[in-house]
Amino acid sequence: MHHHSIRHALTLVPLALVLLAPAAPAQDSAALPPAVSNAMAQASPQAIAEYRRKLAEYQEIRGAFDAEAGAYWSQISEKRRGRNAKRRSGQQVTLDDYVLEHPPLYNGPKRPVNPEPEETRPPRKPLPVVADLLRAAQDLYQFTPQRPTTEAEFKRVYARYALASGLTREQAVRVYSFETGGTGSYDVQSGIEHGGKRAISTAMGYNQLLTTNSVELLAEQGHEFIRALGEKTAQTSGPARKALDYKLSVLKRMVAHAKSVPDTWSEHEKIGDTAQGWAMHAMVLDIDVGPMLQTHKLLTSVLFARAKGYTRPLTAAELEMMNLTGDGTGLDMVTMPQAMREQVPTSNFFQRGGYERNPVAIRHNTVAKLLAVTDTRMDSNSNNAGARELAGAF
Repeated sequence: MHHHSIRHALTLVPLALVLLAPAAPAQDSAALPPAVSNAMAQASPQAIAEYRRKLAEYQEIRGAFDAEAGAYWSQISEKRRGRNAKRRSGQQVTLDDYVLEHPPLYNGPKRPVNPEPEETRPPRKPLPVVADLLRAAQDLYQFTPQRPTTEAEFKRVYARYALASGLTREQAVRVYSFETGGTGSYDVQSGIEHGGKRAISTAMGYNQLLTTNSVELLAEQGHEFIRALGEKTAQTSGPARKALDYKLSVLKRMVAHAKSVPDTWSEHEKIGDTAQGWAMHAMVLDIDVGPMLQTHKLLTSVLFARAKGYTRPLTAAELEMMNLTGDGTGLDMVTMPQAMREQVPTSNFFQRGGYERNPVAIRHNTVAKLLAVTDTRMDSNSNNAGARELAGAF
């Protein structure tokens, strides 16, 4: 799963980081009253002149900042390439292989608002929510995921499968506590929780899988899902057996489709952005397949660390770093000795856009601080009802 080492860092804000950040007021540009839009249409020459003056000032200050920031972030990429090369050839990574200064942060004026009407941009494609996933599964596979009768049922199945696969209770419960605030349901979606009304990403469930994660896990772990579901089917009889037989045939078709493209994050992302990917993502809601997807989202990180020679069990906070930033980047943080963790800025593990939109990484700006705040958040959220129920399921 090395393909996705920068996925969240690049663009997406996972639910976990939203929970850490102070809530931002949602603004919907479509909600402007018509009077405002009309007023914009007749801007006075003075207003236009004032806007142009402010714009020129803004562009000068912002341009200078962008030049400085650009140099900083290209140094970050250069050092990252160097570390990767060193690791490939088995050399020791040292403090010199990281940028030790913190990135420049913009604190100049905001871009002024143009008083004249501008070309309106086409609205962004809305993110799929549960209803869309279910519709895609029905349309493409004539399949409806079997939802659990209660939340506790899903937790029991997840706990049983996670333990059997080699995750610990502590890892599962603490990552769940961090990712969902210790209250999330099996179908919780990033943005639509704690009173939120609009999806901010496709991240779903206890460990917040994106559509791309679902496609990637079906491609890479599909054989294991088919084996496990096949075993369950063989031990079942009557009408329940018939439903499982059908589910198994759907799963096999999905896995075949996921495997039909090269095994890279970008190829899986392309599928994830289509109805086909949405149908696959609907499996997160299924009582049999959902717990396997949630488990393997974390297990692949555990196995990745082990394959790279990291034998010490991952703490839940370390596992969360891999879950958030991707395995390669996460392992970079995890394998770092404590003395280095205290000196290395978190910016080393982000792309510029991801970092500048990430108040948590900015505020807790070293690896040690980021792991500490993750642990603190896990501690407090582990007392919430959902986390206690999950712990009880193990």
